[in-house]
Amino acid sequence: MTFKTLDNLTDLAGKRVLVRVDLNVPMESGKVTDATRIERVLPTIAELASRSAKVILLAHFGRPKGQRVAEMSLAPVAPAVADLLGKPVAFADDCIGDVACAAIAAMENGSVLLLENTRFHVGEEKNDLEFAKALAENADIYVNDAFSAAHRAHGSTEGIARLLPAFAGRTMQAELEALQSALGDPKRPVLAVVGGAKVSSKIDLLENLVSKVEMLVIGGGMANTFLAAKGVDVGKSLCEHDLAGTAKKIMAAADKAGCDIILPVDAVVAREFKAGAANETVALDAIPADAMILDVGAATIKSVQGKIDTAQTLVWNGPLGAFEIAPFDQATVAAAKHAADRTISGNLNSVAGGGDTVAALNHAGAAEAFSYVSTAGGAFLEWLEGKKLPGVEALKN
Repeated sequence: MTFKTLDNLTDLAGKRVLVRVDLNVPMESGKVTDATRIERVLPTIAELASRSAKVILLAHFGRPKGQRVAEMSLAPVAPAVADLLGKPVAFADDCIGDVACAAIAAMENGSVLLLENTRFHVGEEKNDLEFAKALAENADIYVNDAFSAAHRAHGSTEGIARLLPAFAGRTMQAELEALQSALGDPKRPVLAVVGGAKVSSKIDLLENLVSKVEMLVIGGGMANTFLAAKGVDVGKSLCEHDLAGTAKKIMAAADKAGCDIILPVDAVVAREFKAGAANETVALDAIPADAMILDVGAATIKSVQGKIDTAQTLVWNGPLGAFEIAPFDQATVAAAKHAADRTISGNLNSVAGGGDTVAALNHAGAAEAFSYVSTAGGAFLEWLEGKKLPGVEALKN
């Protein structure tokens, strides 16, 4: 990889290290309700503090659009970080200017300070040079540990990296190494599983993957559009009929690239989408006109598991069915557990990401067994689409 990590940093005692983290966590009544993103950045914070650096945390929260919005202050997040870190975390009421400068000047070696929401300043999202300079004035070193914000060319992710010696934090490093192992320089054959509701949201992703992987499983509502393009009557299923031409184009590109597209061969259908709804498994030529496909059947599950068995690398984004409601979670759970077992046995490098994907793998009890699960929704998706991420490009030597 072409970026520097914390391993390249020496003699940190007393150095002011500005660390861009993702603390955009869900809150309720002033309390953090899911600390996953905080937990991800703890190793970087703890390591820098243990090496006697002055650790200054930089983050955004919500979408205040350059205005001070009280409910989007990071102040309530500081105690949550402190609890998980096991040491005090001070808070400064601004991220630039006199307030930030005074708070940083008062820091002791090995202490941690959280600055206020970067998005309270309009210069953040505009990637304004003067704003980036104001951030950089208070630091000697910049560390980016927020891969989830790396697809944004903002002042705290891209602008500042041009002004200070820039390094990847441990979470950023792990993310980039996992992505490199999945698509950059993977063990082959590579299998991609792409699911979700709509083809329209993943056209770029599919077009990029067919040239990068040997096998591509398409599931969820997306699969219905591909089935319809092949002449299957999908009844009342979620389907983007107007994208039949796009689906055909993607299938043709896959054929030309030697990528095997795996579509459902049977379907679990129901007349209503609710827990425990009456359902049946039918062949593709027997989908009732008044029913909708909500999952794939046993034959498709077996097919997908067979492909997982032949793969050495798996990239997963999106569920195979409407996993949120039983019994339409069976295919997603079965495939996820099969991939987890193959990973545990050392036969598969499995990398997954995207909001629904993380929820689906957690639901299946398989997330912890995967080689790497990314919590970076938008950035992970753009990377799979083959796009350059400004926050990552800025770290390159």
